[in-house]
Amino acid sequence: MFKKRKRISPVMTFIILTIVTVILSGLLHLLNVQSEYTTVSTTGTLVNNIIEVKNLFSLSGAKYIVTHAVKNFMSFTPLSILIIVLIGIGVLEKSGFLKSFFTLLTKNSKKNTITFILIFISLLLSLFGDIGFVIMLPIGALLFKYGRRNPFGGIIASFAALSFGSGINIFLTANDSSLLKLTLSAAKTIDENYAIGTFFSLFIMIGLLIATAFVFTFVTEKKIMPKLPKYEHDEEDVVITNKELRGIIVGLGLGALYSLIVIYMIIPGLPLSGALLDHRATIYIDMLFGADSLFNQGFIFIITFLFVIIGFGYGIMCKTIKNAKDVTESLAYSLDNIGNIMVLLFFASLFISVFEESNIGEVLTGLCAKWIGGISFTGVGLIIITIILIAISNILNPNSLAKWKMISGSMVPLYMNASISPEFAQIIYVTSSSITSGITPLFTFFVIYLAFLEKYNKEDMVTMKDGIKYMMPYAAYTAIIMFIAIIGFYMIGIPTGIGSFPGVSYGA
Repeated sequence: MFKKRKRISPVMTFIILTIVTVILSGLLHLLNVQSEYTTVSTTGTLVNNIIEVKNLFSLSGAKYIVTHAVKNFMSFTPLSILIIVLIGIGVLEKSGFLKSFFTLLTKNSKKNTITFILIFISLLLSLFGDIGFVIMLPIGALLFKYGRRNPFGGIIASFAALSFGSGINIFLTANDSSLLKLTLSAAKTIDENYAIGTFFSLFIMIGLLIATAFVFTFVTEKKIMPKLPKYEHDEEDVVITNKELRGIIVGLGLGALYSLIVIYMIIPGLPLSGALLDHRATIYIDMLFGADSLFNQGFIFIITFLFVIIGFGYGIMCKTIKNAKDVTESLAYSLDNIGNIMVLLFFASLFISVFEESNIGEVLTGLCAKWIGGISFTGVGLIIITIILIAISNILNPNSLAKWKMISGSMVPLYMNASISPEFAQIIYVTSSSITSGITPLFTFFVIYLAFLEKYNKEDMVTMKDGIKYMMPYAAYTAIIMFIAIIGFYMIGIPTGIGSFPGVSYGA
C-alpha cells in the first residue's frame, strides 16, 4: 500500500523556504552570481549598475536575521492593516448586519451574478492598493458563507481578482503615477520633449476590466467551485423580517452619509473641502494617494470607521448591540482566535525579509532587464518575449516600482527604437507583472490569502501548494487575456487611451 503523502503547513513551508534562501544565497554568492542593468539618473543620462547576491549563509547574515526578525514583523504591511480592518468587519459580523444583508442579497440572486459582483468590485478596489486584500477576502468569504456556499470560493475569487487584476486600473493610481515618472525619464533619453497624458491607458484598461470580470466569473463557477468540498454550515437559515430591513436601511444610510462627508473632503476647490488632500502635489492622484496625503495615511482608519458606523447603526436598530459590553465584544469579535494567523504572518515576514536582503530577486530582475535590452526582435516577437521575461521576474521580485526602476532604462528606449510608444511599454509591464502576482509567496498579501483559507477550512490542512493550485487557472486565463489584449491593440493600432497609441513617432 502507498503511504499517504504528508502535508506541510504554510508555517513550516515558510520556515523551509527561509532556510533554503539562506543556503542558496551563500552558494550563489560563492559562484559570484550578479547582474548588470541600466537606470536613468536624475540628469537624464543612462547609468550602468551591478548588483550581486548577498551572502546570508554567514555570521553577518545570521546577525541580520536575528536583529531584524522582530523589526520586520512589526513593520510587515499586512499585519497592521489586517488587525485594524478586522475590528470594523467584526462589528459588521457580530451585529448581524453582514448575515442579514448578504442573505437578502443572495436569496433571490443567481450565483453567477453574485460572483461577478464580488470579482468586479475586487478589481475596482485595486485602485486603493493593498487594503483591498484585507477587506475583500473576509467579505468574500462571508458573502459565500451566508449565501450557503463554500467560503473558499469567495476568498479565492476575490484574491484572484485583486492580485491578477493589480495591473488593471482604469484610473491612474499613485503607483501608476510613480511608474509613469520613470517611464518619462527613460523616454526623454530618446526624445527630450516626449509627454504622456494622464489617461494614456483608459481604453485598454476598460476592456481588460470587463473581460477579466467575466472570465474570472467563469473560472470560479466552472473550474473552482465544482472541485471544492461541500461546506457544512453551522448557522440556521436567516429569516429577514421588517426589523432586519429597518436595521439594514439605517446602517447603510449612516454609512452613505459618512461616505459623502469623506468624499467632500477629497474634492479640492469647494468651501471647507479638500482637507484630506496633499495640496503640495501637482496632480490630483498624488494629492489623493501621495505619501503625505491625509486620505492615504488615514485610509485604513476611514474604511474601518465606515464599517463600525454601519454595524453599530444596524445593531442598535435591531437591538443586537444594547450596552457597552456588546460594543466591546463586537469590536474584538474578529480578533478572537487569530493566534495561528499571527504565527503565519511572522514566518512569512521572516522569509520575505530574508529573501529581499539576499538580492536574489533583484539579480534575476537585472538579468531580465539585460536580456530585454538585448532582444533583437521587433514588433510582436519583441512584445511576446518581454511579457514572458517580466512575468518570470515578477515571481521572485513582485515589487512593481523597484522592478520598473531596473527595467525601464533598457525597455523604454528599446521599444521607442522599435516604434512602440513608452506608455505602451508601461502597459505591457504592468499587465505582464499581473500574470504571476497571485502565485508567488513573495507577494506580501499571499499570506493573508492563506490565512483566510485556513480560517474557514473544515477539511484537511490547507497548504501553500493548495493555495497556489487554486490560483493556477486564473493565472492561465490572465495570461491569455493579456496576450490577446496587448497584441490585439498593437496589431490593430487602436488608441490605448486618450491621445495615446501603441505606435510612436518622436523627435519631429
